[in-house]
Amino acid sequence: MTVSTAKPTRGKKRKRAKGVGTGAPPWEIIALFILPAFLLYTIFMIWPLFQSLYFSFFEFKGLARGGFVGLRNFHELFTRYPLNEQLPRAFWHNVYFFIGTMLIQNTMGLLFAKLLYASRFGKRFFQTVFTLPYLISALVVGYLWSLMLNPLFGPVNQILRAIGLESLARPWLGDPATALPAIILVNAWQWVGFPMLLFSAGLANISNELREAAHIDGATSWKLFRHIELPLLLPVIGIVTVLTFIGNFNVFGIVWAMGGVNGEPAGATDVLGLVFYRTAFRGGVDAFGLASALAVLMFIFIFGVSMLMLRYFRHMEENLT
Repeated sequence: MTVSTAKPTRGKKRKRAKGVGTGAPPWEIIALFILPAFLLYTIFMIWPLFQSLYFSFFEFKGLARGGFVGLRNFHELFTRYPLNEQLPRAFWHNVYFFIGTMLIQNTMGLLFAKLLYASRFGKRFFQTVFTLPYLISALVVGYLWSLMLNPLFGPVNQILRAIGLESLARPWLGDPATALPAIILVNAWQWVGFPMLLFSAGLANISNELREAAHIDGATSWKLFRHIELPLLLPVIGIVTVLTFIGNFNVFGIVWAMGGVNGEPAGATDVLGLVFYRTAFRGGVDAFGLASALAVLMFIFIFGVSMLMLRYFRHMEENLT
């Protein structure tokens, strides 16, 4: 009889793959996939930010860096003409842009999300239709709407005249009273699909048991939305608000396409992005330091307010639980 001398393997420990979890690839493979995105983000986002901060403390003559000037560039933003007039005006236009977008774009996005959630037919089709515009470049959207709002041959005024509302036809982008509201409406039209998708995901994440219990207790559709769905959508509302704020205070393309680089007419559509562009490329020989200072101030303001908003909405969420 032959006796086997092989050692039992039951108690032998297997060597686990080195990674973040069971079955995960090694850290080297993970880093290899992350590295390209990290390099792109560092080169095009992080490095320019620190470079702007560094340049804002120096004097420039064209592209030649001069001596250290401390906070002089920041001081001149608010004292040198015409920046001392353009910056406050552009800032308040960004504020109006944000408020108008919140009232129109995000309210309509929530309404569309609610209607599509209750709909049984055509949901995917309408979601696609509403989200297609924000996949198009803002410059293209701005130029197309500039043609549509043209006072001579634009279809908007022609439709108003055809249905007997000729008194409402006007040069929408040529009147200081209507130019900025018109751009806000166009911007809201382009981006309404984005908050709609976020609100749709938030509504789908709410348990149907809560809705059924509310209906059993006699709650109407409005009370169901007001007291159950809306509070549970608070995290989504916070995200949408912060993203809308960041986007509206960085708005440039659509305003440039519809109002021009000077924010026409008569500066009625001027925003901080246009002021930065004019300062950097049309501001004179020392414009580089001034533009860098403006970029730093814009970043500090947008980042600071965004953090305060996130903290405020997080506090509201904690009060609901």
